[in-house]
Amino acid sequence: MENYIVSARKYRPMTFDTVVGQSALTTTLKNAIRNGKLAHAYLFCGPRGVGKTTCARIFAKTINCLSPRENGEACNECESCRAFNEQRSYNIHELDAASNNSVDDIRQLIEQVRIPPQIGKYKVFIIDEVHMLSTQAFNAFLKTLEEPPRHAIFILATTEKHKLLATILSRCQIYDFNRMSVDDIVAHLTNVAAKEGITCEPAALNVIAQKADGGMRDALSIFDQVASFCQGNITYQQTIQNLNVLDSDYYFRMTDYFLACGNGDPKAPKVDQATVSENITNCILTLNEILQKGFDGQHFINGLATHLRNLLVSRDAQTVKLIEASDDVRQRYQSQAGRCTPRFLYNAMRLCNDCDLQYKQSQNKRLLVELTLIEVAQTAQGEDVPGSGRSPKKKLNPIFAGVRPQAAAPAAAKAAPRPQQEASTLVREDTTPPYQTTRPAEPPARRVGRSFSIRQAAQPVRQQQMAQATELPVDTPAECLPLNSSSVVIAWKEFIERLPQEEAAMAQRMKGIEPTLMADNHVVEVIANNQLVEQELLKMSPRIERYISQRVATELKMQIRLRKATDKKVTYSPAEQFSIMCKENDVLLKLKEVFGLELV
Repeated sequence: MENYIVSARKYRPMTFDTVVGQSALTTTLKNAIRNGKLAHAYLFCGPRGVGKTTCARIFAKTINCLSPRENGEACNECESCRAFNEQRSYNIHELDAASNNSVDDIRQLIEQVRIPPQIGKYKVFIIDEVHMLSTQAFNAFLKTLEEPPRHAIFILATTEKHKLLATILSRCQIYDFNRMSVDDIVAHLTNVAAKEGITCEPAALNVIAQKADGGMRDALSIFDQVASFCQGNITYQQTIQNLNVLDSDYYFRMTDYFLACGNGDPKAPKVDQATVSENITNCILTLNEILQKGFDGQHFINGLATHLRNLLVSRDAQTVKLIEASDDVRQRYQSQAGRCTPRFLYNAMRLCNDCDLQYKQSQNKRLLVELTLIEVAQTAQGEDVPGSGRSPKKKLNPIFAGVRPQAAAPAAAKAAPRPQQEASTLVREDTTPPYQTTRPAEPPARRVGRSFSIRQAAQPVRQQQMAQATELPVDTPAECLPLNSSSVVIAWKEFIERLPQEEAAMAQRMKGIEPTLMADNHVVEVIANNQLVEQELLKMSPRIERYISQRVATELKMQIRLRKATDKKVTYSPAEQFSIMCKENDVLLKLKEVFGLELV
């Protein structure tokens, strides 16, 4: 059987003109050779599989060619070129710095530098993965790299330029290799397939190019793998099956379900609830089909966000070229993008991005993805979605047929607050579950403030609500607490829990503060950690005094002051807590030492 050679080696470029995707660098090198302006040290850096070592070999062969051509290429006919092609040239030395990174290896290299070439003008030393050299090896190499003999040229190649010493970088001409575009990879794979007698679909080659992530060597390796699986006829379906790639048809189908619920325009006619329920059900069933095929939920949500981004850039003829896909897929993007509004695409991308950020912390990952799909579908109906914590709270409308939101009205009516509470947003009813609570009728001005997402438009309304909240009494439980320090702390924590969402940041700061009942039993001392907290507490002091006084059935006053260095620290760090626990039980310290535990 004839020895098989993989495509990455068989179709490795032998001239500058056959290098793919690096035309600027190859032109610069050819001009330098043609004009005889060669540097003594070059640094080729860039990601894997983009042609760094290949260009270094071509450069070494070309400068030693005995009869170079006018275009700066080697002739491939002289003795020097034949020796290079047959891998028997003594003028080219390659060193793998990943396995030869010691000072002794560099000293042997320096000894070889002193020997002049037998054929040709130059001896070329190619050091691959040069960032793997040790610091001592770099220092031993500096002098030779700065002032080598006239016949010596060094070509350093690395994927991590930032790991090289500044003294190395300053002695080299630096060439940065770029990732190859999808179009360049597809064109090269098409030529390889034609030479190998393999038929392939353009969409399949596009999937291979995207999977390669800008590396031609990876693309050729994947091409060989898929060609072996497809037996010489590469199709799109077989390619995504072999590479375990999620079919883009799922994203187009999912977006069609969203658009069937609406196009995101709040002024457009509303779709009937039965149609919305049917399409949301289809979304969840499609997600289940994807998960059953072994794909991760985060992989799907990232792909959906990319799909929505492609729809957004497809709306403009100038940005449609940013989509790395075949022409027929781009036309499909443009067709679907014409049915989407920018409002829907912006909100849907934000929801997908939030889901991606929360995915790792979520305990029920599938539920998180399903909720995101439901929210995107309701966004298509023209519903507002929260932005960065300043918009209205998230609200999920009923999605399945047969669900009547009016059923919760009687339960809410029983727990209706007193007339004073209709304008108060400070405290929520804890005795009634949130899903059974209905918000009282709001004044028209308040509704207008909420309908806008612009913060400035809603600010006057929010200020009015906060001003009313400071004047209204706070609803407290009927049972009173005895007057002591523990009761004051309990009332303080209850007050924090009843603060509205608008004051969540202040509530978090107040959790680290513990009030103290003074000796006269009429003053509660609160120590603020900084001036900002002190000012906020002064504004909230009437509400806090009124709530705590009602809980202990005694008129109390709150005294606020800044923390001093002599004050006892209430909140301890994890290290301080562990130290206190070790003083009480020294077994914990022994346990830490035996198992090598660390505080996180």
